[in-house]
Parts: sequence; structure tokens; C-alpha cells
Amino acid sequence: MVADSDSNIAWHRVQLKKNRAELKALETARFTMGEIASSKRDGQTQKAIADLQRKIAESERCISNYEKRTRRPLATDLRSLSSASWGDWDSHAARQRKAGPRSPDRT
Repeated sequence: MVADSDSNIAWHRVQLKKNRAELKALETARFTMGEIASSKRDGQTQKAIADLQRKIAESERCISNYEKRTRRPLATDLRSLSSASWGDWDSHAARQRKAGPRSPDRT
């Protein structure tokens, strides 16, 4: 995995990994030990699983949106490359567009 320049995306990647591990542990424990359908604990476990799934989906959505904005297409055929917006690939150029045009240096 590459390092992210956006700290928010890096945080989401860490949370995604942590939440997936927690979800796996909960589901494994639930099926390994077995739970009685009417127990109080089952409701708590279901709520925890639903909450983790919501958090995972939120992080995946955030990371996906970021990658759509910054990743270059993996395909190298002419059709794929000609339909891509080349101006959006360079994050450095995007930052310059946000900051506005630079004045020419007078030397």
C-alpha cells in the first residue's frame, strides 16, 4: 500500500483494516461458540455487526471517491487513454488550479 498524502484517507484506510478485523472476529466467535436466538447478547452482537458494516461501507466509499479522483487508468489501450481526462490526473496541477494562476517571475 502506498502512503497517502491526504491524512483523512490514511485514517480511513486504518479504520477499514481495524473494523474488518473486528467484524471477522465477531462473526467467527458468533459461529464458533453459537448463540441462542432469543438471548440479549444476540441483539447486542447484531447491533455491533451492523455498526461495523456501516463504518466499513463509509470508509470504503470515502477511499473509493478519493481513488477515482487521483488514480490513473490501468488500461493502456488507445481507447481508454483517449477517453480519460488527462488534466485530472496530476494532483499537483489540481492544487495549482485551486490556488489560482501564478504571476510570472520578474528577474
